[in-house]
Amino acid sequence: MRVFVTGATGVLGHRLVERLTDRGHDVVGLVRDDHGAELVADRGGRPHRGDVLEPETLERAADADAIVHAATAIPTEPNPSADDWERNDRVRLQGARNLLAVAGDDVESFYFPSVVWVARQPDGSAFDEESTRHPDRTTRSAVAVEDLLEETSRSHDFDATVLRCGYLYAPDGANARRLGRTLLSGELRIVGGGVLGRRDAELSVLHAADAARAFVAAIEAGVNGTYHVVDEERVTFASFVAAFADLLEVPMPGRVPAWLARFAVGEDFVRLVTNPMPTSAERFRRDAGWEPSYPTYREGIRDVVATWQETDAVRVTGDGYEWAGSTVGRRRSRVDGSA
Repeated sequence: MRVFVTGATGVLGHRLVERLTDRGHDVVGLVRDDHGAELVADRGGRPHRGDVLEPETLERAADADAIVHAATAIPTEPNPSADDWERNDRVRLQGARNLLAVAGDDVESFYFPSVVWVARQPDGSAFDEESTRHPDRTTRSAVAVEDLLEETSRSHDFDATVLRCGYLYAPDGANARRLGRTLLSGELRIVGGGVLGRRDAELSVLHAADAARAFVAAIEAGVNGTYHVVDEERVTFASFVAAFADLLEVPMPGRVPAWLARFAVGEDFVRLVTNPMPTSAERFRRDAGWEPSYPTYREGIRDVVATWQETDAVRVTGDGYEWAGSTVGRRRSRVDGSA
């Protein structure tokens, strides 16, 4: 198939370009600079200069059989402002509108990565694809794109597929890299609910390589509709950190209650890790035949730390590991989780 991918240089996007080309698809990846063009070309795709907020640069989308709108501008620093999130909203929602306008009636299928926690329930109970959504400022644009695709697909007769992914992590992801750096520096704290921060919430997570594999599975199986894509085992933030701490041979960090942590790391992150998001990928696994390469966070975190070691993002010193910070030069064969 001819696939047009926005966000082609991102944590999900570059893995998706590589996985699609490895499977024999013709991939055009939207990029903004020379570095992005090189990244897409190295992974077998054809780079195209443009911006989802500039519709005149999106003409190649009209030639595609399928569009994957993976572009975001999610803030990566603690305590993002309302303006930071509004930029992400524009990239997601206006970007989707621009792609649909350019593609017109030629697009056969449109794929969008949303997040499972748009539908987590206020009482912490298990939820699925049919559950009522409860967006906040971090997820309002994801919900808006979901609604846009549902409405537009009915009037323009194309398949719209929304894959709501679990909390994504990867060696090159900003969230995992910050965790590794602050864990090794001793700055990290476990954020928990309750007065003393002792109450943990079960989260649904997903390695970015498995997210990319899920989109390829959805494209090749021709599924449409909304699906949840998560690994096989839920995990608390404390257990997630503990897996990193064990592999990096550092003590388990202390705890801080959510009411206090929000001043340091922001309300958005605190809400994310202290409210349960119990769901499963049962429907997607059945319909698309997808299985994760990293069935649980344990296997996924081993891959993350191994990659950091291979690329000298973490280095051994006389006192243990230290954070060096670069993951440039990771072996291509490991990107999609197949090695």
